[in-house]
Amino acid sequence: MAFPRRERAYIPAEIVSNPSILGGEPCVSGTRVPAMTIVEELREGRKDGAIFGDYPSLPFDGIEAVRLWARKNAISIEPV
Repeated sequence: MAFPRRERAYIPAEIVSNPSILGGEPCVSGTRVPAMTIVEELREGRKDGAIFGDYPSLPFDGIEAVRLWARKNAISIEPV
């Protein structure tokens, strides 16, 4: 008996703040990964693949969501 294939809706990653998750610190949606942690990783010059390796719960577009969030909030991600 074959099961019908279910399509999953794509929900883009975004940066969210919820007071009950890490005290409201901005995080990548669906994770407990703080956005500023990813910003610091990018500032250190780390490649996306290495960041994904360290944070396997990040969705595939999580780093891009952090980049967009940082840009909108005037937070530099340039290496220091």
